[in-house]
Amino acid sequence: MRHFDHIDAARRKHLFYRHPRSFDRHDDPAVLAVALGATLYTPATRPGLADDVERAARRGVMSMVVCLEDAIADDEVEAGEANLVAQLRALDGRGTDVPLLFVRVRDPRQIGDLLGLLGDAAALISGFVLPKFSAVAGGAFLDALEDAAVRTGLPLLAMPVIESPEAVYAETRAEMLHDVARLLAKHRSRILAVRLGATDMSAAYGLRRPPDLTIYDIRPVASVICDVVNILGRADGTGYVVTGPVWEYFSAGERMFKPQLRQSPFEAQQAVPLRQRLITSDLDGLIREVHLDKANGLTGKTVIHPSHVAAVHALSVVTHEEYCDAADILGVAGGGAMASSYANKMNEAKPHRAWAQRLMLRAQVFGVAAEGVTFVELLEAAGGQ
Repeated sequence: MRHFDHIDAARRKHLFYRHPRSFDRHDDPAVLAVALGATLYTPATRPGLADDVERAARRGVMSMVVCLEDAIADDEVEAGEANLVAQLRALDGRGTDVPLLFVRVRDPRQIGDLLGLLGDAAALISGFVLPKFSAVAGGAFLDALEDAAVRTGLPLLAMPVIESPEAVYAETRAEMLHDVARLLAKHRSRILAVRLGATDMSAAYGLRRPPDLTIYDIRPVASVICDVVNILGRADGTGYVVTGPVWEYFSAGERMFKPQLRQSPFEAQQAVPLRQRLITSDLDGLIREVHLDKANGLTGKTVIHPSHVAAVHALSVVTHEEYCDAADILGVAGGGAMASSYANKMNEAKPHRAWAQRLMLRAQVFGVAAEGVTFVELLEAAGGQ
């Protein structure tokens, strides 16, 4: 697998200073966690699930979650399990390339049961998404995953979702997150990334973010994200990749605020119609939220529609300026400060080192844009609306 491989080779040569590197499901989890990109959720009840997975792969999707939890009704679980097994077995028989596939389960027992029913097709599964994760309930999920990995010999990984009321309410949050940190540390080799369940977090207050606001404008939820990054996303070797919360809109209704995309970058690339299509689909809000995700230490994003993927991936490409800054910082061993190669900022070798190391890992899987290549060009090439 390699990001942007669905783009014509000649166009990729123009777009990238350093091309994305290939990876596969057996790579180092530190690489895979960043390579997830836009993780597309789909209900397990989809009758054409196998076709959906193949179609998503052709559009540049690198990770998908097949959901047996909140995405389906309580009385659909048995049918969802049966459909998931049948569709993945059919997909395995086709022998086509597929994204990294994860299953969001409701109950720890589903992990072993589903892998047993899948047979050889279980090799398509990279891991499981563990909902409503807490130190109390999470242990059973992680034990079940560990048992299944040992029994099958598969390199199964876990993505716990922080979304329970205990993680949201101020009086229980810190203790709960520290308990989760201790539990995850015991299973560190199995933890791919920590996901944020912003929909459930909002539900704890009876809230839903509108499409012209970001999750960071919803202050009760933004405070939870802050604490999750503080406790579970540290850059001191104890943290994990924390992924961006779901963007749940894919068509525009009535707008209250002005569009959040400046017109001039699109005019410069003669891509004004692209800007209008993004605004019409409410993707200007997604683009702004991804920028804020990155600024707040989050990597990748949960999405619910294929049209979201190109925007998340285009914004994940490291700019030429960022790459030059990171290379300068990592090239200095003894500390100190220096003017950036672009002569527009100061780079400090010690304080900026962790940022530079993280950025270089993202550069490895998403590539580095050629000098002068903008997000607009990358988005248009990747299939932006």
